[in-house]
Amino acid sequence: MSVTQDSLECTPARCTRGRPAPLWHARVWLVGILVAVCTALLPGIAPQGAVANPKPPQTVSRAYVTNFDTDTVTVINTDTNAVLTTIPVGETPIDVDVDQGRARAYVVNRESGTVTVINTTTNAVLTTIPVANAPTDVEVDPGRARAYVTNAADDTVSVINTDTNAVLTTVPVGTGPTGVAVDPARARAYVANREDDTVSVINTDTNAVLTTVPVGAGPFDVGVDPGRDRAYAINQSGNSVSVINTDTNAVLTTVPVGTGPTGVAVDPARARTYVVNAESNTVTGINTDTNAVVDTLTVGDEPARATADPSRARVYVTNYASGTISVINTNTDEVVDTIDAGDGPVGVAIVSLSSAREGKCSGICA
Repeated sequence: MSVTQDSLECTPARCTRGRPAPLWHARVWLVGILVAVCTALLPGIAPQGAVANPKPPQTVSRAYVTNFDTDTVTVINTDTNAVLTTIPVGETPIDVDVDQGRARAYVVNRESGTVTVINTTTNAVLTTIPVANAPTDVEVDPGRARAYVTNAADDTVSVINTDTNAVLTTVPVGTGPTGVAVDPARARAYVANREDDTVSVINTDTNAVLTTVPVGAGPFDVGVDPGRDRAYAINQSGNSVSVINTDTNAVLTTVPVGTGPTGVAVDPARARTYVVNAESNTVTGINTDTNAVVDTLTVGDEPARATADPSRARVYVTNYASGTISVINTNTDEVVDTIDAGDGPVGVAIVSLSSAREGKCSGICA
């Protein structure tokens, strides 16, 4: 399959505008004193309407995976590795991010030029938002009710109001923007411009570009660690990571990684950045305190993107050619599981939900 939009030609494994690139985020249970007294006096008898030994709600984890080849999103229970449902979306979905508080997933459909909005409680499609040509990445800023979408063929970023699901503005950036990451505390969005080897820094309060940072060759994705004042530009053509000081917007150092890196996941709690190397079928682990490579892990065929779940000490890596997800334990830096996904998985985001949300499961407790 080949997708041509403006001068940018893409297949699932390749995107060219001069360089190759693989394509593919508690209820409290109370028992009153009277209930306790009555239960103690009359063992085995519970008052009418009372629940004996009520169980507190549990947190359930779901992975939303975009399947580039079948125009769908697979929803996976990451506790059991079971596929819960498959959701039809737009053409060639390439990335996804979530807004936990609003129970929404935002899916970027590259060929359609749209964003599909999914209710993560019901897994129903709520709406489809037109953006621009060849949208490639999405990042949500829940506090500002915004989603930022890179449009690789138009050299822009679409800013979506996640309360209204309308595009507020379109921000011109560098050439061939493919990746975006948000630092909510600094009110900044960092955009990787693959075709001019730069990162655009956007003020997310004003939607103005503040500066442009030269990085390595072919930056394809970017991640941030707000606590360490760092952004990590993944240079696909340079086989490296540019480490940016987000206070000064200067490159501090460049870290060599594997071949053809295309994705990144940051775990601030464990001082790790994980870089997905699409052409060497590996993930490079970087110590973010020392900027030293500490591990290289073998994953599936043609890994594409990754996301971190620090609460569970996990990183999830999509393997486009294998149709799987590799699960990394970030405490041990080992691949501990492989999950079957759909055909051509590329984007992945994690949602954690309470099993007692709104007093019902709505299909999420399986």
